[in-house]
Amino acid sequence: MPEIPIRVFLASLVALRNTESNTEVLLLKRTQSLEGEWCQVAGKIEEGETAWQTALRELDEETGLRPVEFYSADICEQFYEAGPDAITMAPVFVAFINPSDDVTLNHEHSEYRWVSFEAAIEMVAFGGQRRVLREIEEAFVRRKPTKHLRIDIS
Repeated sequence: MPEIPIRVFLASLVALRNTESNTEVLLLKRTQSLEGEWCQVAGKIEEGETAWQTALRELDEETGLRPVEFYSADICEQFYEAGPDAITMAPVFVAFINPSDDVTLNHEHSEYRWVSFEAAIEMVAFGGQRRVLREIEEAFVRRKPTKHLRIDIS
């Protein structure tokens, strides 16, 4: 029986900042693959890295940001890719950012926006992204995240 491979070579990160009135999500507008689409931080896991190390590296490379708190989101983003005929899964992480920190984009993105969860869900292109955002809003904003998901990066 033919099988579809499951590939896990990416890490995904949702950056959040708490303002006086609400929690905002950082979205980045892509310039290369998925050009013109709004996405969260994501990137390929490099040799010798853990998935969480990849997420932190990508956050730094793509935005220049460093989290004040960092968590496993306890979920994976998943999607089907027709080219390789494979299912790709990416562990998701959550980074809380100091609201006064400035974003510095790299060449992979043309612009960024801090937006509400509602706006972010409307801006992203894929159902998997919308599911991830809804889950993160529930587990990290409406509830206090469990200490067991926190990753010490000090």
